Amino acid sequence: MVGAGEVLYPHGGEGLTPIAEEAARAARVLHPEDHRLPRPSERRIITVANQKGGVGKTTSTVNLAAALSLHGARVLVVDLDPQGNASTALGVDHRSGTPSIYEVLLGEMTIDEAAAVCERSDGLLCVPATIDLAGSEIELVSMLNRESRLKNALTTEALDRLDVDYVLIDCPPSLGLLTLNAMVAAPEVLIPIQCEYYALEGLSQLLNNIALVQSHLNPGLHVSTILLTMYDGRTKLADQVTSEVRNHFGDVVLRTVIPRSVKVSEAPGFGQTVLTYDPGSRGAMSYLDAAREFAARTMVRRQPEGEGAR
Repeated sequence: MVGAGEVLYPHGGEGLTPIAEEAARAARVLHPEDHRLPRPSERRIITVANQKGGVGKTTSTVNLAAALSLHGARVLVVDLDPQGNASTALGVDHRSGTPSIYEVLLGEMTIDEAAAVCERSDGLLCVPATIDLAGSEIELVSMLNRESRLKNALTTEALDRLDVDYVLIDCPPSLGLLTLNAMVAAPEVLIPIQCEYYALEGLSQLLNNIALVQSHLNPGLHVSTILLTMYDGRTKLADQVTSEVRNHFGDVVLRTVIPRSVKVSEAPGFGQTVLTYDPGSRGAMSYLDAAREFAARTMVRRQPEGEGAR
């Protein structure tokens, strides 16, 4: 098992002072030329879901998106949470009246018309969520194809105009109609799980819902990735939860884990991801490593059977 601190110094950090170590990590984040990934051969659409609040879902969405864009990919974040936290973290305006995912779901504009470029990265775009989205589930109930509104909006033509490689959909902490739309729209689900006592509480219900969507609405849907978050290496509990999740889900779980970090929590308050707020922090390096591992894994899974698939 690889812990949070074990993936951060792949070339060793012997002899470096703490300040020198942080400077070296910041250089890796801010100048990732040596670690750039080829753009994927096919566009990836990933729903980031967990109905349990406080598991690092939005934090993981925006930081993975930022890390992938640093690696040279173009990434679109769709903020499907009425709280608009992903929009805040990416520094995108989401005041009422701003073009948002709400208008897209109602069919009043296309996804590319609602997308805004994040100030700190030209390769990172966001479709924001405004407070108007709070009542959208009630409005969607009476609409035709209510569970497919987002899928119908994520057309190949609209995404081609944005020229994006990855689409990450940040869901609200619930299993309502908005989360259902996200699962119908994407072939992949990424589940963040915190390394704490209640980590697996409610997970069975989420997996049951994914199975129902797979059976009735989206046969291609599957859990492609599980990301362990809020890892605290000082506690035995974190290791126990990590081991339990890995034993149950196997290779679906990323080797990289995200440590509990004050910097990660502070960054959204400044309208930033941790990669720009404090690029030398352990949190920034963890998300950079997780994004690299995630991108490499998806490329492996695309290979025909027998050609390097594991």
